[in-house]
Amino acid sequence: MQTANYQGLKITTNHHLKIDDYLVVEAPLQININNEPYTVVMRTPNDDFELIRGLLYAEDIYKKKEPLEFKIEEESSTIPTIINVNIQKDFLGKGYLNKRTLLSVSSCGICGKKELKDINITGEPLTKSVFISSDELHKMYANMNNFQEIFKKSGGSHASAIFNKNQEILSVKEDIGRHNTVDKTVGDLLEKQTLKNAHYLLVSGRVSYEIVTKAFIAKIPIIVAVSACSSLAVDFAKEFGICLIGFTRNQKMTIYANPNYINKLENV
Repeated sequence: MQTANYQGLKITTNHHLKIDDYLVVEAPLQININNEPYTVVMRTPNDDFELIRGLLYAEDIYKKKEPLEFKIEEESSTIPTIINVNIQKDFLGKGYLNKRTLLSVSSCGICGKKELKDINITGEPLTKSVFISSDELHKMYANMNNFQEIFKKSGGSHASAIFNKNQEILSVKEDIGRHNTVDKTVGDLLEKQTLKNAHYLLVSGRVSYEIVTKAFIAKIPIIVAVSACSSLAVDFAKEFGICLIGFTRNQKMTIYANPNYINKLENV
């Protein structure tokens, strides 16, 4: 269940009207690792296994190619509330030692981090060469919008889409949380073992530092956002060698970092 019907009172200048409205579902999911609680995330139910796989990848907990064993431990009204994933102790990454506190909300990727040092990301900057025009980026956004069924019904969900170098869509996911959608798409490609083909990450909202770090860990060189980018996101993108683009709408866009990735800017 990704949307639910709620009653509301719609008020205009001259009258009011009782309406039935679709709202995007936000529900907690407790993630257990080896039967021990790891964290609780707020998400839109669906693609939960992909969400967990992408989150564990981004948090440097599990980066092996072998598939994971997921088990729904508890559910409420057919919605999973606790999912356990078994990981051999020898395969657990360093990120497992930096456990989040037991609640991570859907709007904030930093939430649950215990110390400032936990947000540090290390690695060599990306150096992939990409050639694309602004027209092609706008067409990719139109393609992503075609798959946003939850948003069409509720107007309350975010989406992320990953494309390959030929601007072909590889995965698109929706959720109430911006960073959850990124985890879901990355997790989907990890399950399919096609993450190496990812070149573009499109997001329906704004970009914070965490989305940039998730893209960097997944080795995705271009992030395109429909809304704003935070100052820390731009700083990280410059350091990581990621082309960061914001305000991609109405045939306009703003490039904040590494514009050299794009060699055709005729409509910017």
